[in-house]
Amino acid sequence: EMLETELEDELGYEKYDKENKETDNSRNGYSSKKVRTSMGEIELKIPRDRKGEYEPKIIPKYKRDISDIESRIIGMYG
Repeated sequence: EMLETELEDELGYEKYDKENKETDNSRNGYSSKKVRTSMGEIELKIPRDRKGEYEPKIIPKYKRDISDIESRIIGMYG
């Protein structure tokens, strides 16, 4: 859900809200990615855009080890 929100911020409009769409870029499904966490390996669905301009900040492209994600999430709430 955090990745969806990040893409929404990048595109400038909410999912299914075509009335407020001010860009020619749009959502383009998902790609799967296996990552290692402190709890083990998990598979994520990473949203993507048509132009390939979306660069996830929470889980950057090509990064496979996100074992520090728990401390970053706790930091965001703090």
